Amino acid sequence: MDYFNDPELNGKYLGTITKDFATASDTIKEASYQIRKRDISQYPVFVFARQMVQLGSLLINGDEMDLQWHVFASYLEILTQQGIVDPEKIEDFTSTWKNPDEFCCLLVVDEEFTNFVYIPYPED
Repeated sequence: MDYFNDPELNGKYLGTITKDFATASDTIKEASYQIRKRDISQYPVFVFARQMVQLGSLLINGDEMDLQWHVFASYLEILTQQGIVDPEKIEDFTSTWKNPDEFCCLLVVDEEFTNFVYIPYPED
């Protein structure tokens, strides 16, 4: 799996992800802070999926908030245990890591597309 922003993240995904992310960003940013503050992980990852998945804990039910994506809170160590991140690729993953106070690491999961992307939090 490629851990860099994928240029294939075209308008089909970008528009709906950006819209839903803007709505959910405060909740996601707080969850990221809590994951790091509680020393659960220094690498929080938020899964955006159109359907329910077993990747982390459900943070935001898209159906309840009129969003196109469900949001799950997860982190690198769990994704490694689940086989999403190859243990031999952890260094590659962490070398591309962006400041979690400024960027959110998303794992976008859809039928035709699954990849990690970084999206900046909206400025206040």
